[in-house]
Amino acid sequence: MSIAPSAASCNHLLAALPQSELLQLLDKCEAVDLKFAEILAEPGEPIRHVYFPTRSAIVLVTLMDDRASLEVGLVGNEGIVGTALVLDMAVSPQRALVQGPGAALRMKAELFRQALEGSPELQHVLKRYVHAVMAQLAQTAGCTRFHVVEARLARWLLMTQDRAHADSFHVTHEFLAQVLGVRRVGITRAATTLQARGLIRYARGNITILERARLEAAACGCYAADKLSYAHSMAHPPQRPAA
Repeated sequence: MSIAPSAASCNHLLAALPQSELLQLLDKCEAVDLKFAEILAEPGEPIRHVYFPTRSAIVLVTLMDDRASLEVGLVGNEGIVGTALVLDMAVSPQRALVQGPGAALRMKAELFRQALEGSPELQHVLKRYVHAVMAQLAQTAGCTRFHVVEARLARWLLMTQDRAHADSFHVTHEFLAQVLGVRRVGITRAATTLQARGLIRYARGNITILERARLEAAACGCYAADKLSYAHSMAHPPQRPAA
């Protein structure tokens, strides 16, 4: 079944492509419905598919050892999962884990490579996106080292809301502890504090953001820095080859 361009427009990277190149790309894609906690890629394993989320969110997790892990990225409809292929690398550096279930467009890795080779516009868009991801990875590293759990949790909830396009979503303490790299008791304390301040409501794994503006004030400055770096990277005009 062919995918309508209107469906692809939900992903910002796809929406940036000229119509002719978008249609060629969509011919190689399939629509999928991602499930909560579904694993899309594992570190050290070949990348089999790339994903363009349209109504879903995917956490990128670095595994430190058998027990420890840390979230290093969150991809929604602003991006793509499988950026290593843009850099001509065939192996995933992180685990990709579905945090927000929902729709995405999926393409086989080999078809994506072919599309990348044949589409200068796609190359330009994805190179700028990789630049944004690199900046956000550096920001996350500093955030993890210097900022308290409560501020980091507020940042993560805001990022998730941006990608879920809803005030409420499902996420457990265990999942948050895994992606933020802290003990479950730390997540419980931070969530309890945010709830006591009237910023969120949390019950049985369901979080509702009650006061968006105040939650932004409670978050560390990394949230605003991430949005700014993405805007700057994606707004930069593409560099055309010399005639």
